[in-house]
Parts: sequence; structure tokens; C-alpha cells
Amino acid sequence: MVTTMSPAESPDTTGNGDTKGASVIVNAIAVLRTFSVDEPLLGVTEIANRVGLHKSTVSRILATFEQEHLVERDPETRRFRLGLGLIAVAGPLLAELEERRVAYPVLRELAEQTGETSALMVWSGADAMCVEQIASHHQIKHTTPLGARYNDALSASVQVFLAAESPERVRTLLRSGSISYPGLDDTGLDDYMVRLKDVARRGWAINYGESSLDEVGVAAPVYDHRGDTVAAVLIPAPRFRVSPDTLQSLGESCLAAARRVTSRLGGAIPSPPSP
Repeated sequence: MVTTMSPAESPDTTGNGDTKGASVIVNAIAVLRTFSVDEPLLGVTEIANRVGLHKSTVSRILATFEQEHLVERDPETRRFRLGLGLIAVAGPLLAELEERRVAYPVLRELAEQTGETSALMVWSGADAMCVEQIASHHQIKHTTPLGARYNDALSASVQVFLAAESPERVRTLLRSGSISYPGLDDTGLDDYMVRLKDVARRGWAINYGESSLDEVGVAAPVYDHRGDTVAAVLIPAPRFRVSPDTLQSLGESCLAAARRVTSRLGGAIPSPPSP
């Protein structure tokens, strides 16, 4: 049997290792470029057909990308999508991320107003990732590194993003373990779905020491022009500084800040769901 190879896959007959190395890089870039806004999810065969590489070659490239979080598998279809690890690779370009750029002055004002850390989170489909942060001026404070990812169902930012997902999608994420909630049974899942409805109605989510005993978090959604949730403003704070009254004030401040970011993005705030 004769196997036809694309030019990028042909053996290096010149003895030039640099040429072979360049071909590997070109192949990898070609694989990344197959993903688009219109087609964010692709399978190995689809990618191989589009870039003219063997499926085994594409599988190896994707396996490496997956290890580095440059691509991720959709838990339902097992097809691939671009991963948020690309943000870490392109760290200097974070300054050009529209939500981050627009949110920065609002986060600074929020941190000054509340005295607590403020952060901007984005959603990968199965976890929330920190892309901007203004640290509290207090000696004792809660901060998180840029690029840190969270998939805890009780995390305030994760609640915000899940509240925007369909109930079926939320149940799938929780039952598959993609979103972490140890010991969750059917009754607890039903209660959690009610909690997400409350988040959507109130406009902000609460994590009062549920993920970490000494930490409180509140988060509120940022919307784009379609009314879709594209980010979340988060305030993490030490629990000893947050009384019930302070919690309400932090939540309202977080909600106001998220709405300001939405407005600066030209976004549309959807009407709250009916009870």
C-alpha cells in the first residue's frame, strides 16, 4: 500500500533538522487555526481532513496541546475546542483582551471602595479563570494568580457562569465531575439548581466559607451586546471581615461594578427571570 504524505509531513531528505522542526511547528499552527468562531468544536478526523495531515499526526499534536491546556475536550461530544491555556501562552496580549481592558478601571475603583480584592473571571465551559485582579490594600487578603482556574460548584464565579447555562448542561457538568461537588446526590442537585435560579434573580452569587472556611466570595455577571454572560466580577475576602451586613454591601457593590463593565462593553443586561 502506498501512503501519500502532505508536503509538511514529508521526510527531511536534505539533512536539515531546522527544516523538519519548522514543519512540525507549521503543522501545529495549522491545527490551531482550524478552530473558528463558527466552528469552535472539531473532531480529529475533521481537523486532519482540513489540514491534510494523517489522523495519527493530528492526534499527537492534540494530545500535546491538551496537556498544556491549549485545547480542551468537550465532555459531552469528546471533540476539541481551544483552551484557556492559550491566554497563558499569550500573556502579553491579555492587555488587549477587551473585557479585561474595559474592566480594569472599574476593578480598581471597586477595590478602593470595598477595601477588598477585586478580580475578573472568564469561563472555559467547565471552569472559571482569573484574567485580571486588583489586590486589597489590607495585610490579610485573598488573592489568586492570573490564569488560576476554578471548577468548584460552590465558587461564587462558577455559580454565576452556571446560572447562565441550561439546566441540562449544568446537570451534565456536575454528574460527570467536570464541575466539582463531592457527595452530590439527586436531592442536592435539585437544591443546587434552585440556588442557581436565586443567583440569576438576585444578580450576584455568594460563597460564604463553603469552598474554604476562611474565605468569602461574591460575584456578578458581565454581559455582551447579546445579553450573554461573558465574564464575572469577583470579590474574594477573608471571612472574619465579612458580617451579614458587609456581605450584602459587597454583593451590591459587585453587582454595580459588573453592570458598569457591561455598559462599557456596550452590553445588554437581560431581564431577571420570573420567580
